[in-house]
Amino acid sequence: MVNVNAVYQTVLLILNQQQRGYITPDEFNKIGTQAQLAMFEGYASDLNQQYRLPQNDTEYSDRVKNLQEKLQFFQKVGTPVYDAVTGRFQLLDSTDFIAPPYAPSPVVIGTLGTTNDVLYRLGTVFYKNYDLGQYTQRNELRQLLLSPLTQPTEHFPIYLYEDNFLTVFPSTIQTDITFSYLKKPNNVEWGFTQDITTGAYLYDQGTSIQFELDQTEQDELILRVLAYAGVIIQDPSIIQAASQQVASQDNNEKQ
Repeated sequence: MVNVNAVYQTVLLILNQQQRGYITPDEFNKIGTQAQLAMFEGYASDLNQQYRLPQNDTEYSDRVKNLQEKLQFFQKVGTPVYDAVTGRFQLLDSTDFIAPPYAPSPVVIGTLGTTNDVLYRLGTVFYKNYDLGQYTQRNELRQLLLSPLTQPTEHFPIYLYEDNFLTVFPSTIQTDITFSYLKKPNNVEWGFTQDITTGAYLYDQGTSIQFELDQTEQDELILRVLAYAGVIIQDPSIIQAASQQVASQDNNEKQ
């Protein structure tokens, strides 16, 4: 992971070197969170692009492998929660879902159980450690349930994924469901105490929330934070220089 204090201090050093301006801890937390999220959201499209390009099998220069390593911090496995309230199925902290008349008592699975993770993207749903691969959509459900050939069974179950909850068919499946998912990065926090005499902000590791990106991303992360900082301090030269450097790095990594 990338140390939040290292990024903040480097950004301040660059901004202050020519007295260009200053960003407060609160401003840094906001733009640091946004910079991390922008980089995280790019991983999926970058990985998809790399799969279409010729690859090498060298130990440290395999781009697909390197991207997968960056995603490892966000890959999780969850154990969902079953709610058997009669005639109604409710996801944790979600709105109630009323089963359609044709649905044979579906099972609604709470996606994240008791974890504090925010689900970013659902991966694979498993039943008894086997891939529950039949994902269906609402417009297909009626036909699947009414046809004797396609009706779901415990050997071939199906599920809906809507509004951040799962509806699993048949209703006899009430346990042994797990799922993989990508979690959204936590918001960054540069925690601090304030010196009583000088009023200076002093880094407090105990109240800080670190960047969750791989340590190899520190360089690009600093550049992205600098680009956002240039907007705050209204310095177009910082925005341009940082943005050009990020674009150059991205182009080099994708070629």
